[in-house]
Amino acid sequence: MKLIGEKGVQRILLGTAFSAISALLLIALFILSEGLPFIFKYGINDFLFSSEWQPQANKFGIFAMITASIWVTLGAMLVGAPLGVAGALFLSEYANKTVMKIIKPTIELLAAIPSVVYGFIGVIVLAPLIREYLGGPGLSLLAGSIVLGIMILPTVISISIDSIMAVPNSYREGSLALGATTWQTIHMVTIKAAKSGIIASIILGLGRAIGETMAVIMVAGNSVNIPGSALDSVRTLTANIALEMSYATGLHRQALFATGVILFIIIIILNSIASVAIRKRAVKK
Repeated sequence: MKLIGEKGVQRILLGTAFSAISALLLIALFILSEGLPFIFKYGINDFLFSSEWQPQANKFGIFAMITASIWVTLGAMLVGAPLGVAGALFLSEYANKTVMKIIKPTIELLAAIPSVVYGFIGVIVLAPLIREYLGGPGLSLLAGSIVLGIMILPTVISISIDSIMAVPNSYREGSLALGATTWQTIHMVTIKAAKSGIIASIILGLGRAIGETMAVIMVAGNSVNIPGSALDSVRTLTANIALEMSYATGLHRQALFATGVILFIIIIILNSIASVAIRKRAVKK
C-alpha cells in the first residue's frame, strides 16, 4: 500500500508539472498561431522597421514601440539594478540582524503593491516634478524608467540578499585574516561568490520591467514615436497591446497579436542571454 501510495504521489506531481508546461506551451502556440501569419502577410521589414502605427490606414509599424520598450527597460535597470544590489550589500554585510529582520520583509512586501499604485504615484508626484524642473510633458520615458526601476527593487534586493547570505562565512573570515578590509572582502570575495545569484536577480527584474503594462501606460505618455530624449513621451509594446486590444478587429487585432509575438521573442532572447552568462560564470568558478 505504501509503495502504491508513493507511486500515486509521483504520478500526481508528474501530472501537475506537465500541466504547467502544457499551459505555457498552449499560450505560446496560441500567440504564435494568431500573430505569425500576420507578420508574414504584412512583411517582416514593414512590421519591424517602420514607425507608422495607424490602424485606420492599415499601417502597422512597431519600430518606435520596440525602441521605446528597450529604452524604458534599460532606464529601469540603470535605476533599479545598482540601487538594489547596493541595498542588498548594505543589509547583508553592514546592517545588524535586527534591522535586517525588519527591513527585508518590508521590502518584500513592496512587491505585492499593485502596479497601478506605482503608476498613480508617478502621475501625481513624479511627472509634475519632471515637467517643472526638467521640461517636457512630464509623462515620459524618464518617468517610466524611474517608476519601473522602483518597482523592480524588491525583486533585486530580496534575491541578491539571499545569494549574498548563502556565501560561506569562511570566505569572509579567510579574506579578513589575510589583512583585507571589510569593503575589499565584500568587493573581491563576497560579490564574486554571489555573482550568479545577483545576476539572476537583475534578470528577473529585467523580465518584470519589460513586461510591465499598467504603470507604463500611466506614466510614459503613450505617444507612438522614437524618443529623441528621456523627456519625450513614448509607447511600449505592452502598453500598445493593452490600450488597443479591447476594440481591435480584423488586421488590427492580428497586428496586436503579432506585437505579442515580438515581445515574446525579445523576452526569450534576454532570458537565453542571461542563462548563458550565468552558466559561463559558474564554469569559471
